[in-house]
Amino acid sequence: MQTTIYEIAGKRVWVAGHRGMVGSALMRRLASEDCELVTADRESVDLRRQQETEDWLAEMKPDLVYLAAAKVGGILANRDRPGEFLYDNLMIEANVMEVARRTGVGKLVVLGSSCIYPKFAPQPIAEDALLTGPLEPTNEWYAVAKIAGIKMAQAYRQQYGCDFICLQPANLYGPNDNFDPASSHVIAALLRRFHEARISGAAEVTVWGTGTPRREFLHVDDLAHACVFLTKRYSAFDIVNIGTGEDISISDLANAIAQTVGYNGAISFDPSKPDGTPRKLLDVTRLNAMGWDAGIALVDGLRAYYGDFLDGALIGESAFGR
Repeated sequence: MQTTIYEIAGKRVWVAGHRGMVGSALMRRLASEDCELVTADRESVDLRRQQETEDWLAEMKPDLVYLAAAKVGGILANRDRPGEFLYDNLMIEANVMEVARRTGVGKLVVLGSSCIYPKFAPQPIAEDALLTGPLEPTNEWYAVAKIAGIKMAQAYRQQYGCDFICLQPANLYGPNDNFDPASSHVIAALLRRFHEARISGAAEVTVWGTGTPRREFLHVDDLAHACVFLTKRYSAFDIVNIGTGEDISISDLANAIAQTVGYNGAISFDPSKPDGTPRKLLDVTRLNAMGWDAGIALVDGLRAYYGDFLDGALIGESAFGR
């Protein structure tokens, strides 16, 4: 295991997007580090506006920034609001990174997404697969914006010597997820659908697509632990995948969620709806070689996830919230 090269202790840390699923997980994880946490609500600072972002950063002077703020959503949201997904994410990334450079932020961690990789990338997907093929059309607007953010971070490291690192998590789930049926991702959408079917006594639940695509799911608390781990031990140009190294078909996921919520009805699939990328499994060799492995098994994570849902967080912030 590598030794610590960046100390979080004693630093002022800004988690951009602290109310989202990722940001709130980072806040929980960083609470055990001897650091000062600062936050900016979207009502007081619009990160799409450079002057507002610059004024806030100049006043707060954080040493370390986690860029977890973004506009995210599922296939339906990406299809219906492509301009928002492209503009909002480009502006947030550009403003935060440029102002961080100007104000001398010591380290910045950019959170990407596994959707940045080509639709038909070899599996498992290694970090060098980026920009080697066409993207999945159902989320290309978000993916293009996130790729631009990654390249901006790398460009700033190359030109200005900024200690900006880029981390790419697998599909996420966990506390404070977004369960809105119009904008949620697959795991949240299925959990809500099966829960409501159990409550209403529905005889059947129909799942979008064929059920054959395979996805990798990472609990957001594992992501937060990996982010802190890499903050302390990693400083380089190359991006780093964060995942479990295991995937599951949508069909098997639907059955696992049905079992978790206690739904005993039939499950069918609608092949007229889009499947998205056929398979998306990250190669986590680079991260594992540094000494980190995911610790939350999917079956355990789903059980806790449903408990969080039942506690009342039906509509949380987006995974990467502003």
